[in-house]
Amino acid sequence: MTLEHLVFDWNRERRPPPDRSTVALNDETLRDGLQSPSIVDPTPEAKIRLLHLMADLGIGAVTLGFPGAGARMLAQTRLLATEIAAAGLPVAPNCVARMVETDVRPIVEVALETGLPIQAALFIGASAVRQAADGWTLDYVLSVSERAVDFAVRAGLSVMFVVEDATRTAPETLRALYGNAIRRGAKRICVADTTGHATPAGVARLLGFVRDEVIAPSGEDVGLDWHGHRDRGLAIANCLAATAAGADRIHATALGIGERAGNAEMELLLANLYLQGEMYGDLRKLPEYCRTASEILGVPISTNHPVVGADAFRTASGVHASAILKALVSGDRDLADLLYSSLPASAFGLAQGIDISAMSGMANVKHWLGTHGYDPNDRVRAEALLDAAKRSGRTLDDDECAEVVER
Repeated sequence: MTLEHLVFDWNRERRPPPDRSTVALNDETLRDGLQSPSIVDPTPEAKIRLLHLMADLGIGAVTLGFPGAGARMLAQTRLLATEIAAAGLPVAPNCVARMVETDVRPIVEVALETGLPIQAALFIGASAVRQAADGWTLDYVLSVSERAVDFAVRAGLSVMFVVEDATRTAPETLRALYGNAIRRGAKRICVADTTGHATPAGVARLLGFVRDEVIAPSGEDVGLDWHGHRDRGLAIANCLAATAAGADRIHATALGIGERAGNAEMELLLANLYLQGEMYGDLRKLPEYCRTASEILGVPISTNHPVVGADAFRTASGVHASAILKALVSGDRDLADLLYSSLPASAFGLAQGIDISAMSGMANVKHWLGTHGYDPNDRVRAEALLDAAKRSGRTLDDDECAEVVER
């Protein structure tokens, strides 16, 4: 961040940061994201394009798919794994699987074919809700899990053990499942907020329990993942709470796509972690990543979407525009970025936009004239344009502004 001395940040704790390296990110766009009922399954070429953008952004891990779900997903998994290996992309791949050998075998096959180490994300639901629906007992869930983890470990796969609906699961169940998985060789455990039930305070309590009462007593070096959904609109807040509570890897998807209301938004996660001082890859690629995802998945980007929406760094307010323009005229683009935005547009390869509407003042009008080849001090044209804006019920576009000043 630039000009930090001008901002007193109440969001930052006045104590040393946690003793850990930059939190890792796992992109679920091409797995959990594809479970959205409204998306279009992209072409293989489009998936590869998005995969490269993930690498450019410094997203360190990617879920290649659910190869046990059928031939199409197996083909995607093989395609993406082959591309990672051939292009030497700096992303660690993983694939999801149920706790059955038939789901794990395709992961083993792709890993052997490509020579790529692929982590198996083995998942099972164990909350009382799920047990009631399926007629399961904890002993049954433990038995099924043991067989699957043992099979994957024997096959040479690294295992991430995922408990679905962990945010509504009793502590004794979590302790039994996670603890057993660690003893049998799981290298990561994932706490999944499958229904988007959690609040930030709940995340802190849950991850504190897993960290202190499951991982620490095991004596093993085990990674801790957080996977959250947007059902309550708290996904990004929960991701930040998870990083503060000790999670070292966070899952998200482009534009927050996914089942029901979707997953945590990768673009917002990257932006928020950037503001916390966490550095990844080239964040100027973030708009392209989102535009590409929008295009290939058929998901529109709302105009007011943070960071990448058309209005994210755009203002027509006279008071706001006047202050921003003063900073721009002085040549201080960093100051202009900070005045009416907590996110610096330039960090994402973008710029502040000044428009003209009924809320605008003369500063907006002069800026438009000057940036479109007119004399900004032409009083007649400036007053005509401002008058047209004051009478309009919406923001004027460039063609409408040009028509007024030419007339």
